[in-house]
Amino acid sequence: MTRVFLVDDHEIVRRGLSDLIDGAEGLEVVGEAGTVRHALARIEAARPDVAVLDVRLPDGSGIDLCRQIRSSMPSIACVILTAYDDDAATSAAVLAGASGYLLKNIAAMRLLDDIRAVAGGRTILNAAAAARAAATLREGSRNDDDPRWGSLGLRERQVLALIADGLTNRQIGERLGLAEKTVKNYVSSLLLKLGVESRTQAAVLRLGHPDS
Repeated sequence: MTRVFLVDDHEIVRRGLSDLIDGAEGLEVVGEAGTVRHALARIEAARPDVAVLDVRLPDGSGIDLCRQIRSSMPSIACVILTAYDDDAATSAAVLAGASGYLLKNIAAMRLLDDIRAVAGGRTILNAAAAARAAATLREGSRNDDDPRWGSLGLRERQVLALIADGLTNRQIGERLGLAEKTVKNYVSSLLLKLGVESRTQAAVLRLGHPDS
């Protein structure tokens, strides 16, 4: 069962999402909040698999909340669900470690599928936003001259390419003939070498590399 936490300051929206998710196979809502302050305390207690966050909250930003969640509880995947199609916010969400940026006009079944996908370790990235985020992560260095790529071994490059394709650690292990724990070790190593904090950031950086 995938555990989902909802953060939105509109109670009607939360109720609608809660009814939708609780009625879906394999998903359950384990908590709700309408502010950043309440969300942090309740998410820490509930320990969901996925947190669905609105961008605009009364006491802060869902993107900043995402960054705090990913920093203190990295096992929790975050999805930004908002009414605003904002390029800057989309890039900021990617850089904050969000696994997806979805609009509230999304079809119900698509939302449920995307939540399941994110819980399984996949990322849902807008191509244009991913490219902008990759440019920011490169911090102005020439991609082909970036020494971080030279520090990656063959297996780390293979794992990174499959992360960018949206595969989970288990799927990567099956593809490369490796144990899931071994894949996890490669992921930790490549994140450290690339100087990024999340799989999402590594994926967007890979998407901006000339060999991708």
